[in-house]
Amino acid sequence: MLNLLYFARLREAVGVAQESISPPPDVLDVQSLMAWLAARGGIWQQEFAGGHLLRAAINQELAGHTATFKDGDEIAFFPPVTGG
Repeated sequence: MLNLLYFARLREAVGVAQESISPPPDVLDVQSLMAWLAARGGIWQQEFAGGHLLRAAINQELAGHTATFKDGDEIAFFPPVTGG
């Protein structure tokens, strides 16, 4: 089971702030998780595969799209932030 968190514009778009999921066994890294979420279709497809730039964090540490995770991890998705 993974705990997913969605922030900022992404949270507004998908309509939830967090959810617990059990992805299939072949979903082992951030990139494959994003593809699996995009396969939900609709807004999920638009946000996770539609060209929107998203950052990820695993257990509150920034992670690249090839970063792997394990059962019980928290994965947060958020749009890039600019300073100012």
